[in-house]
Amino acid sequence: MRFFGLSAAKVLSLCAALACQVSAAPSSPASSKHVSKRDFGPVTVYTPPSTFEKERSLYGRSVVLSDKTILATSEIYDPSADPNKSFFPIFRSADQGKTWKQISQAKDQVNNWGFRYQPFLYELPAPFGGFPAGTVLLAGNSIPKDLSKTQLDLYASTDKGLSWKFVSHIAAGGKALPNNGLTPVWEPFLLLNGNQLICYYSDQRDSRYGQKMVHQVTSDLRAWGPVVDDVTYPVYDYRPGMPIVSKLPNGKYIMTYEFYGAKEGGFSVYYKISADPTKFGSATGVVLKATDGHVPVGSPYNVWSPAGGANGSIIVSASSDSDVFVNKGLGEPGSQWVRVKTNAPKAYSRSLAVGINRNTEFYIVAGGELNQGPTNKVTFTSQSI
Repeated sequence: MRFFGLSAAKVLSLCAALACQVSAAPSSPASSKHVSKRDFGPVTVYTPPSTFEKERSLYGRSVVLSDKTILATSEIYDPSADPNKSFFPIFRSADQGKTWKQISQAKDQVNNWGFRYQPFLYELPAPFGGFPAGTVLLAGNSIPKDLSKTQLDLYASTDKGLSWKFVSHIAAGGKALPNNGLTPVWEPFLLLNGNQLICYYSDQRDSRYGQKMVHQVTSDLRAWGPVVDDVTYPVYDYRPGMPIVSKLPNGKYIMTYEFYGAKEGGFSVYYKISADPTKFGSATGVVLKATDGHVPVGSPYNVWSPAGGANGSIIVSASSDSDVFVNKGLGEPGSQWVRVKTNAPKAYSRSLAVGINRNTEFYIVAGGELNQGPTNKVTFTSQSI
């Protein structure tokens, strides 16, 4: 959820709800497990110059490639760039996240608007759509300087992020402000499912809902199917958003999302479990509540790791906490969410990735916090399970 362009009353209402929940729980409860001596970070991936505007950097994302290198990116706010050609910087680490180098810029090649918000990186695990396994896909929100339009676009790199080529338009929407009644599209997330690539995203174009979460699928990376609802609520003002999906070892899938409208208040983190990643619409959303009673708030991200026991571990991050929340029971009813301490900073929409050493670690990439522009930077943290 962004607050840009909201009315003063709406901003105060939403911020009060979020701040209330963030402050309601201690930042480092006694029940937290401790970090391991093997953990390191946060390592600075990128420090935006002081000349950058607004937030400077936000929305960190990463992908661990099959060749054991790591790519990372984020939103950046560079006023010196062509106003209609903002871009996502692409950083690479060849030493498991200890050092980083910028290797390219992912730019809008077709709209002449720029890439402005919400990058997502994904490596194809198998040949698909005419691209070989190992191709890196990038989905992002192409938005002009005046924020008048939103366009989720797909790009591909066949050289591990050194260069990028436009592939297709996924979804188009209206003005890039999170106001109910406007029609933007937000926050793409990609998942390969058999012979289909799924793109999940948040959608404000349906007049029945302030915002809902949906997906579209493609079998060739170029033509995208109809919009399918994944999360809707009957109250118009409710706003589920920021879908992230992981496959679990029992063949089911977990989707996490923030839910403005939750009875717990604020943008409480909710999740759904489905046997079919294209049928989350029929699943019931459940609040994520830790064993200490805390409900994390805002911009969640999840990943499943094989570490942690027979069922592995579902790991969830939220903007309200430096800690993460771990479930070793596949998210099933009655399973526990345990708060686990990390060294990573709190951030708006941190991302998680399973580490190169899959059975021992996971990674956290952060781009900074909302309204903290002067101190924002992109960081990488390695944590053990």
